[in-house]
Amino acid sequence: MTSFLKNKQIAKGVSLLRLSAFIIPLAIVIGLMVAFFLWLLEVVTNVRWEHEWLLFLLPLAGVVIVWLYKTFGKNSDKGNNLIIDEIHKPDGGIPFRMMPLVLLTTIITHLFGGSAGREGTAVQMGGSTAALFAKWLKLNDTDKRILLLCGMSAGFGAVFGTPVAGAVFAIEVIAIGSIKYDAILPCLLAGIVADITCSYCGIHHTHYTIGFTDTSTRLFPFLPVDLGLIIKVAFAGCLFGLTAFAFAKTTHTIKQKSSQFVTQKLLIPVIGGALVIAISYALGTFDYLGLGVTNPNDGVSIVSAFNSGGVTNFSWLWKLLLTAITLGMGFKGGEVTPLFFIGAALGNVLATYSGSPVDLFAGLGFIAVFAGATNTPLACTIMGVELFGGENVLYFAIACFAAYYCSGHKGIYSAQRVAVNKYGIN
Repeated sequence: MTSFLKNKQIAKGVSLLRLSAFIIPLAIVIGLMVAFFLWLLEVVTNVRWEHEWLLFLLPLAGVVIVWLYKTFGKNSDKGNNLIIDEIHKPDGGIPFRMMPLVLLTTIITHLFGGSAGREGTAVQMGGSTAALFAKWLKLNDTDKRILLLCGMSAGFGAVFGTPVAGAVFAIEVIAIGSIKYDAILPCLLAGIVADITCSYCGIHHTHYTIGFTDTSTRLFPFLPVDLGLIIKVAFAGCLFGLTAFAFAKTTHTIKQKSSQFVTQKLLIPVIGGALVIAISYALGTFDYLGLGVTNPNDGVSIVSAFNSGGVTNFSWLWKLLLTAITLGMGFKGGEVTPLFFIGAALGNVLATYSGSPVDLFAGLGFIAVFAGATNTPLACTIMGVELFGGENVLYFAIACFAAYYCSGHKGIYSAQRVAVNKYGIN
């Protein structure tokens, strides 16, 4: 029996070593593609800011996107959910056409002013490329699953510059409450190689800073932590979780109802684009369009949310609404960067009204709303450390896990399985 187990472990080790030889070139390819995508995204974002009239073409752009997927997409329209489904139960496969389609349609969405992100695009590019590698190499289902997870990790790690969080995200997002660590080392390798490749292409990620370290205002000076601040962080985390739930629910509802009531599918993005234009003009600002990481007009953005007075009381709500309309009515792009915006803006407001550090709470919202919407609190805690440093890791963990427990079981990925009920209910 001992000899059998030993031989089995050796076989697994050899299989993992063999797979690593494929993971490195896969990660390099994904890193190059993500670098190209991020460069292109920056170009079209600058073009949109310079030519604001492009927003009026958003409805037409939506028609083009829906037509492209209807004509060439096959099952690519399922996006990240297709990759998650394939990891759980290999079926029809992931067509490589997903990569050029999601790249092109995300760029179109951003060029004409849709409120969307980039993570979903990078993960789909990584997953579809990994599926192509698996097909070429004729891998079995077990090795194919690991390679798909590596593709997700590489795409996520490269697009945000967070390779460790990318590796944990890939294995954590598959099923709520259960993590299988058999793929953690391959995913970590893929994330690191893709991130390095992307960086060598000259891609620089936005730098965020949390300057808060002062503990002189502790409620109980004899405690090693600020108990008063912990209570505020936990309460804010619950609100971040509820906001994540609201985002997922709103996006899914808009998608479902628009398909139900609008029989002509090409008309759905026209209505969606018109709503985005109308709401933007009603608000008197274009600050909530596109990625929202920075703003050349010194308006509201993720970066501004880290400063006192950098957002309005309802900036988070407007970004939530416009992103839900954009993604729910046929446009393409990721959800995560808008979630960063929503969380950072809400954190700014909560800090202002609770007398808490603005930069800390903006950072907490940045990662915690994402944690609640994707049910990945561990990955988001690690992301906080990679982005902001480790000084406030206790607050990161409290906010992310509080958001996780308050966001329910229905996140932004409908294919995500519930392995363990959050509340211990069978």
